[in-house]
Amino acid sequence: MLYLHHTTTTTACGHGREALSHALRTARSGLQACHFEYDKDNPLFAHAEPVALDTWIGEVANVSSVRLPTHLTAFDCRNNRLAWLGLQQDDFLAQVRHIATQVGSARVGVFMGTSTSGVGHTEQAYMQRNTSGHLPDWFDYRHTHNTHSITYFVRQALGLTGFSQTISTACSSSAKVFASAARAIQLGLCDVAVVGGVDSLCLTTLCGFRSLQLTSTQPCRPADAHRDGISIGEAAGFAILSSKPSNIALLGYGESADAHHMSTPDPEARGAITAMRSALAMASCEITQAQTVDYINLHGTATPANDRMEDMAVTHVFGTATPCSSTKGWTGHTLGAAGIVEAIISTLCLEQQWYPPSLNTQVLDPTLSAAVYIQTSDLPVPQPITTSVNTVLSNSFGFGGSNCSLLLGHSTYWVVLWH
Repeated sequence: MLYLHHTTTTTACGHGREALSHALRTARSGLQACHFEYDKDNPLFAHAEPVALDTWIGEVANVSSVRLPTHLTAFDCRNNRLAWLGLQQDDFLAQVRHIATQVGSARVGVFMGTSTSGVGHTEQAYMQRNTSGHLPDWFDYRHTHNTHSITYFVRQALGLTGFSQTISTACSSSAKVFASAARAIQLGLCDVAVVGGVDSLCLTTLCGFRSLQLTSTQPCRPADAHRDGISIGEAAGFAILSSKPSNIALLGYGESADAHHMSTPDPEARGAITAMRSALAMASCEITQAQTVDYINLHGTATPANDRMEDMAVTHVFGTATPCSSTKGWTGHTLGAAGIVEAIISTLCLEQQWYPPSLNTQVLDPTLSAAVYIQTSDLPVPQPITTSVNTVLSNSFGFGGSNCSLLLGHSTYWVVLWH
């Protein structure tokens, strides 16, 4: 069995775990009306105009003011600045460096998920082409836009020299890093793994999802009868995965690729069902024992098609009684970072013994059957449900039908259950 240690995440709700936990407990969303400026403090981009779209976004505060260490300046772009900001939270840098002194820097692997990496840097470079069409001299594709840039940067920033891998499977990217890291540890490629994901706001995602008519003009409303699209966010998240026991265990993971369509989920939910069942099977849960899962963190994007598909998948595997909700009303859909962010939210639920409602959801879609938790009382703000939470399933379903489900739980509870 593998265990999670020293998790951290930086989102629109704030920097670090405590900021996210506080936001979840007080219904303080990180979403805001879109008025995005790409690294406005960088003199190279003084020409850039703000992106004002009729939608809401989850922007992380102060990313543009981050400065990378001198030996890492070749990596300077918004995505890597966000990664550096995230690495400094919750004492994560120091924890990894301490572990590296124990097992050796070559025995700590790095597994990162991203969907766009530093494409925003390339967007700005293309805006500064000269009359001959040449890109500016400052543009460095290898260290910024290259998909592996984020993994290379994190590896260098942590002083590690071991195996590394980048996963880019759209919205399932940083959920699948857990599976890749687990296999690498099993194969002996590393003893400990840093897993994570980083995705930052850029024109490609903001304008691209708008052109697909997938963005909402208001904060996203997962599973709501009137939901009409996503709110795009950005985030960085990291965790340490190893065989050293801790309170939170990676009980199982399930992956599938249904390849139904480039951007539309399989309406029969076959890939999502396979991913969830595979995660349960790895944890030695028979499908008939799916009630042993206490809470499901839904992928829950708030598009009509995604929520309908996921509802079909969840009720097919779990029935209609297992509590579930989407947390994208707080962070926005952080795309390649969504898997790690929501895995860390799942660890908060396990550690603090509650699960949150679906923020902004007011009237549940009557055609959906899963037990989506929303606030129905007259309380001034939606409240988490305080209850016994021993197992959490976290879903991440990406474009192209690339799906991943993670099953996390209290290690002591599951040792007793298995025996």
